[in-house]
Amino acid sequence: MPRPRPVLALLLAAVLSAVGLTAAAPPAGAAVDARALGARYDATGSTITFRVHSAAATRIAVYLYAAPTGAAEKVSYVLTRDASAVFGVTVDVATLRDTHGLTGTIWYGYRAWGPNWPWTSTWTKGSSAGFVADVDAAGNRFNPNKLLVDPYARELSHDPLRPGATDDTVYASGPAHRTVDSGPYAPKGAVLAVATGATGVKPTRAFKDDVLYEVHVRGLTRDDPSVPAAWRGTYRGAATKAGYLASLGVTAVEFLPVQETQNDTNDVDPTGTAGDNYWGYMTLNWFAPDRRYAADRSPGGPTREFQTMVKAFHDAGIKVLLDVVYNHTGEGGARTIGGATAYDLWSWRGLDNPTYYSLTADRQASYDNTGVGGNYNTYHPVAQDLIVDSLAYWKDTLGVDGFRHDLATVLGNTCQHGCYRYSRTDPGTALNRIVREMPARPAGGGAGVDWIGEPWAIGAGTYQVGNLPAGWSEWNGQYRDTVRSDQNRMGYDPVTPGQLATRLAGSADLYGDDGRRPGNSVNFLVAHDGFTLRDLYACNAKNNNQPWPYGPSDGGSDDNRSWDQGGAAADQRRAARTGQALLLLSAGTPMMTGGDEVLRGVRCNNNPYNLDSSANWLTWNPDANQSAFRAFTSRLAAFRAAHPALRPATFYSSADGNGNGLGQLAWFTPAGTAPDAGYWNDPNNHALGWRIDGTEFGDPASAIYVAYNGWSGDVGFTLPSPGAGRQWYRVTDTSTWAEGPEQVARPGAEAALGGQGTGYLLRGRGLLLLVAR
Repeated sequence: MPRPRPVLALLLAAVLSAVGLTAAAPPAGAAVDARALGARYDATGSTITFRVHSAAATRIAVYLYAAPTGAAEKVSYVLTRDASAVFGVTVDVATLRDTHGLTGTIWYGYRAWGPNWPWTSTWTKGSSAGFVADVDAAGNRFNPNKLLVDPYARELSHDPLRPGATDDTVYASGPAHRTVDSGPYAPKGAVLAVATGATGVKPTRAFKDDVLYEVHVRGLTRDDPSVPAAWRGTYRGAATKAGYLASLGVTAVEFLPVQETQNDTNDVDPTGTAGDNYWGYMTLNWFAPDRRYAADRSPGGPTREFQTMVKAFHDAGIKVLLDVVYNHTGEGGARTIGGATAYDLWSWRGLDNPTYYSLTADRQASYDNTGVGGNYNTYHPVAQDLIVDSLAYWKDTLGVDGFRHDLATVLGNTCQHGCYRYSRTDPGTALNRIVREMPARPAGGGAGVDWIGEPWAIGAGTYQVGNLPAGWSEWNGQYRDTVRSDQNRMGYDPVTPGQLATRLAGSADLYGDDGRRPGNSVNFLVAHDGFTLRDLYACNAKNNNQPWPYGPSDGGSDDNRSWDQGGAAADQRRAARTGQALLLLSAGTPMMTGGDEVLRGVRCNNNPYNLDSSANWLTWNPDANQSAFRAFTSRLAAFRAAHPALRPATFYSSADGNGNGLGQLAWFTPAGTAPDAGYWNDPNNHALGWRIDGTEFGDPASAIYVAYNGWSGDVGFTLPSPGAGRQWYRVTDTSTWAEGPEQVARPGAEAALGGQGTGYLLRGRGLLLLVAR
């Protein structure tokens, strides 16, 4: 069942023992969709072919249903194994209709037998005939009493648990439940024709030029009164927000997981969180769009509606990125039922446990670097085929432009069983195969995929910030931590001006040593996992154990680097403006989360993975301060888009590339002088200025200057040269005195300040942005 997302800061300390030997390098996986797995109509619609992989199964049968619940199967067929361990059968549609009464959508699932539970003719559903063991020495966990979802099913009928059917033990192994037939309850795959809906023209914009907006597809519109009630919280509802996001300056929407997950029971207790799963990081199937997020829930409806949503965003010039979870699955790990260890069998585990999962050295349990049940076996070529095939489906058929991979370093594991061993260079890892099969978008833009990895997991060797392979961009956790500490932890977390400058300039120390570029650094201050932007500056600690709708939620990191600014609301808003400005003015690719633009808060809950509630949905009735912050965000995003000097294709140089005497990037103390080594390396210095020569980037501003005051008190800055014959003009000052809807000046309305040597008093914890002309 859904479990809380792991809290990295708490769990990284738990080092998993590395036992056993790494498997030999696997053979290259098949080309994309080479084995045509799944259930597919032929070109004329007259036959259906079912194909499923299992290396150790001795018998597999497909069970066909007229309805996914409430009735037994109409017919079953035994599949034939070929030399590549693919079991298949082709059935005639006319026979299904005329002989078995199967009309309309056909639903299906598999039952599988193997060495630990061989076939016998005396077996019937719910019996123990043929049983040897729940698991054998090779790790096989076959159980024919459990109806299994096809990993390649294009849509699922429902979740394993749903209103009226909430007993999760029907899927369990172990002495008390191995003979329970899950067929009446289990989700079924839908046999669907190829989806042909239009998804529009994909944007080809360079990733460095994007502004990412991470949001939950349900939460985006579930509480929006401007969206028709039937569309709220759905793909169709999300499509209506394309214009809003474009006006905000967003160029890529990154949806939290939309692949089918257990969430049908979220509303069973409408005012509680027990068993609820809102974020969606427990995937049930990697092809199926989640039916809960569709206004049209008829067979094929979620797929069509998702394609229509993608087209709406593409028509607005916005890319669609998906958060995907290939490091583990929704089947979870071991649990104890009646004093005995049991594992759930929904899909992969019941078809081929040692192929699809990394196991302990003795093959008796899951090997876990995820905190939610066990690693997916990403180094096995067949398991890897499933990853690649599903990504290609979402890219090519459903129109997706890029993917953010949860706990991505699990996809760099080179050990199948008994250990974890990360490799950046091994061509056999899933990370390297993915970008080989589906190349990354070129740095300058064009056709390709935007690949983003969360470069950590749990346990020794999994933290790999700056060390994903070429072709991958990364969530830059060091950017987040450095800026948070500098803003919120002065006197506690030492941050030098040099460290801060490195992050603001694109993190060349992380991405400049392997051919990657500033745009490969996904800069962020907050994400779904942790505080919102408002709470980052309004909370001293998490408060997760609070009543509905703001809790209760378990877990959550205690290392938040947050501060409530002394409790003053105006100071909290100022800190948020300064943080948002640092984010949008840094080299790299910025990411904000849904609702940041209106300072959405969750009252200090930093792990609301289970809150499918109004507290976690975006609100659409901003007050005056929220509206002002939205204007601040949208105008700064527009400023970023208008100034290529903020979006460098390569790392900045200090050299003067065109002889105008400015230097491409120059750093300054508040006195207007170049910092020496003593200033750079002293964590007691908290004020810094920098100037970018716009003329080297074809920028409409001849120069851009930013001053940042991390001190609580005011600091006087002496402005550097804006270039010969130029003056400085103020675009924004994040200080409270300037708060309001016009805090970021419109182009052409900037206030003139003067030239080199002009003094400017910057209030405590404020930021100043100037342009030269």
